[in-house]
Amino acid sequence: MFSQIAGFCKKLLNRTPSSSTAQETLPLQPVILTRDQHGISRQQISDNALKVLYRLNKAGFEAYLVGGGVRDLLLGRQPKDFDIATSATPEQVKALFSNSRLVGRRFRLAHILFGRDVIEVATFRGHHHEVNNNKNISSQSSEGMLLRDNVYGTIEEDAERRDFSVNALYYNIADFSVVGFSNGLQDLDNKRLELIGDPETRYREDPVRMIRAVRFSAKLGLTISPRTAAPIRELAPLLGDIPPARLFEETLKLLMAGYGLETYRLLQHYQLFAPLFPEAADIIGQEDNDYHRFLELALTNTDERIAQGLRVTPAFLYAALLWGPVEMHTQQFMHEGGLNYYDAFLLAMDEVLARQVKSVAIPRRFSSVVRDIWMMQERLTKRSGKRPHRLLEHPKFRAGYDFLLLRAELDPKLQELAQWWTEFQQANPVDRKQLSRHAQSRHNQLGEEPASKRKRPRRRPRKKKEA
Repeated sequence: MFSQIAGFCKKLLNRTPSSSTAQETLPLQPVILTRDQHGISRQQISDNALKVLYRLNKAGFEAYLVGGGVRDLLLGRQPKDFDIATSATPEQVKALFSNSRLVGRRFRLAHILFGRDVIEVATFRGHHHEVNNNKNISSQSSEGMLLRDNVYGTIEEDAERRDFSVNALYYNIADFSVVGFSNGLQDLDNKRLELIGDPETRYREDPVRMIRAVRFSAKLGLTISPRTAAPIRELAPLLGDIPPARLFEETLKLLMAGYGLETYRLLQHYQLFAPLFPEAADIIGQEDNDYHRFLELALTNTDERIAQGLRVTPAFLYAALLWGPVEMHTQQFMHEGGLNYYDAFLLAMDEVLARQVKSVAIPRRFSSVVRDIWMMQERLTKRSGKRPHRLLEHPKFRAGYDFLLLRAELDPKLQELAQWWTEFQQANPVDRKQLSRHAQSRHNQLGEEPASKRKRPRRRPRKKKEA
């Protein structure tokens, strides 16, 4: 299907812009594919998205399915989300839909709620530089980053404001045509990722576009064009200006969508990993450690689980991403602070998480699980008595055990411990007791049990004051 679209585009356009100047001269004449020239069917679009499109159109507004949803449908993929662009303002959208709410200050949007399904509706964006005198509508930081952008315009202006040409694609509900701007259809056919406009300016407007470039490249198998890639390494530190909560959401999209390994390698290539995970990047840069291989192993494991349709949790991946810093700080606190292993380990966990939230804010619901996985690594070394039986009942045992298996693939010293826990889970009650006795007889020799934490002295009850 897509080869037919590409052939149509080549006939329609006399030449394909290849220079940066050509890419920055906008708008290009749109390519319009009529219903019989593309393979998108309304059956592929969610019923709720169609309801919104139809109602907007019936009310006299332009209404388009836009961006990644159109792109993915053209590629034969099923989109996760269906976003809509319209000529209606957010207030007009809200007036049409009682099940809507307006969200966002930086970008004013309407969310149409259908239970858990949310259809995002955005008004066509205009050129912010034309109204810079009104800071309530549009404003920029001294670095050029857009702080507020609620300037409305036409579909042509909206296409210019899109980040990449492969996202400047619109499905028109009025006549079921596909409208492509900025050579987006040709770039999709050529597997090229091209930023619309001047790359440095666009990255400064929103530095997250740099990691979006990496994400689309890994996800869609697109090659980032030289002009799009050129400023990334120099501008990578601008990610430090992005709110950590927003970067958490972006890292989920980067690493938890089934192509995390390729994404990680691209992040390293373009020096974008360090602004997101600074302490992890420092350790990777050191010689004589397997931390880089450990991360690639964790990402490969996550990608495989996603491909198999198995459940994955961000906490497991964040536990892996930050395990190197935890080990480093544990040794540091033991040597410099004179702490025993257990106390140094607890302090290291707190230190690493406290530093990480300054760049990527991990919500408490995940950071608490990250702690459990780390703590399980210490508890799994204790195999005598009833402790192994109690650990099997721990809600995070499986995550901790899987993490141990991952570590054991690179550390031969842990392979016996990992094998023991594998056998213990599969054994019957009699064999489990034998395994525990065998472990107890040798744990001192293997040094598996770090110093236990000190017991706090009991508090004496306070004496009641005499009346």
